[in-house]
Amino acid sequence: MAPKPDISQIKRIGIVGAGNMGTMMSFGFSENGLDVSVWDVSEKNVDQAREMAGQTKTLRGQIDYFKDIHEFARSLDSQPRKIFIFSITHGWPADSVLEKIRGDLKEGDIILDGGNENYRNTERRQKELESKGVKWIGMGVSGGYQSARRGPSMSPGGDREAVEFVLPLLEKFSAKSAKDGKPCIQYIGPRGAGHYVKMVHNGIENGMLSAVCEAWSFLHKSLGLSYDEIGDIFEKWNAEGELRSTYLVQIGSEICKMKKTPRGDRQGEGKGEGGYVLDDVLDKVVQDDDSSEGTLFWTVMDAAHRHVSAPTIAAGHFFRVASGNRAQRLKVADNLNIPTPRRAGAKEDKEELVESLRKAVYASFLCSFCQGLELIARASKDEGWDVNLGTCIQIWRAGCIIQEDHIADMLEPILLGAEEPIMNLKLVDEVAADLRDNFGALKQITLKAVEWDSYVPAISASLEYLKYVGGGMLATQFMEAEMDFFGAHAYDRPNVRGEDPGKPTKGAHHYEWRPA
Repeated sequence: MAPKPDISQIKRIGIVGAGNMGTMMSFGFSENGLDVSVWDVSEKNVDQAREMAGQTKTLRGQIDYFKDIHEFARSLDSQPRKIFIFSITHGWPADSVLEKIRGDLKEGDIILDGGNENYRNTERRQKELESKGVKWIGMGVSGGYQSARRGPSMSPGGDREAVEFVLPLLEKFSAKSAKDGKPCIQYIGPRGAGHYVKMVHNGIENGMLSAVCEAWSFLHKSLGLSYDEIGDIFEKWNAEGELRSTYLVQIGSEICKMKKTPRGDRQGEGKGEGGYVLDDVLDKVVQDDDSSEGTLFWTVMDAAHRHVSAPTIAAGHFFRVASGNRAQRLKVADNLNIPTPRRAGAKEDKEELVESLRKAVYASFLCSFCQGLELIARASKDEGWDVNLGTCIQIWRAGCIIQEDHIADMLEPILLGAEEPIMNLKLVDEVAADLRDNFGALKQITLKAVEWDSYVPAISASLEYLKYVGGGMLATQFMEAEMDFFGAHAYDRPNVRGEDPGKPTKGAHHYEWRPA
């Protein structure tokens, strides 16, 4: 019987995709001493990656570039198992590449899909490759192209043996927690669990992104603060309190202070003396409109499918969807003539409002985490994945976009120590206390934003979320009556054993409001 291969026999990996992410990953693995083979369907991308490598002095492992996909696959043949990392667009591109190399694969080979893929596609490919003995691992890679170079957060899911085989290699490459030095990668669960967790990570991310951009707009357009002043505020938020070590706040402080160069030679900005790069950024997010990014849309859809209320995440999604088609939006703006954000009055206490805004942003972040983690918990139960929410917090400690130390410090010990899966984070005393303590700030900022016509879709959605998930008797009492009126949907009665609170099933009673 042949000896079982171990990871020390893997000296080279193959990366499919030479875009920003794939190229930076190839550099990251090379800097960790691994040889790398790179192929891309675009020969131009391959040439650009080779040129960038030639300008990089820190590479240790050899990087070889291929324009023929079969030569690329054969470059890994000397090893007992070929290891591939896919870093390409979700959907048919991954299917087309898999079809091209299918004949080059053998039993035991491992494909790590590092793209933002739909978890159902991941599970389909896993089944397709079962008979060949090839393991397809859905591995979310978070942190963008910069972390892909310096160490991303990763969430691999699929065949446990295959994941554990490559873990030593990936742990070396991954981000490390500043708290305890642990690698920000762990086995997430079977089948599509890894890509599902990455999908929801991106949903949480956009709830946070929306809250941050709303805060920037409130500070600039309503409080009249300069970019440098906002940068200082974000820097302070990131240094202490509930928003400490929050990646999106930290990069926000850098963005606010980034000046144009006289010749525009940092690329992307127009030329200018003393102006800000931010002024050259248009207000349209197009990844949802052009379908190059699917994870946020899938998160919103799956939350609805699994009956998990996620309004902070959904509001952030629809905000950016509306932003994407700027041409239509400008026509609507002329047609509606809705007021634009205006300045606060001179008598307003700006220092108090800035502090309330900080608390409102934190509360929105925490709402986004609650919604995302509850969605993962529900999907894990539905699919039988046994995902540990504490593990999710651990891999999000560094290298990813949703790094937030206060939330992680609060949730990690609670979720890791739970004897049973926690399906509702608002039932955790520490979470409830933080949401309750910051409710007033959420309300104040929403009220001021309404008064001044500021944009606060995620912040206001978070306020309403707390009101209705924590409401004892909702306005839906009247909705239930109307639905029974026109559709005989039936209802349960208050204070009746077996009905109140009862189960979320069809009610026991119908009233004939009007004879049919």
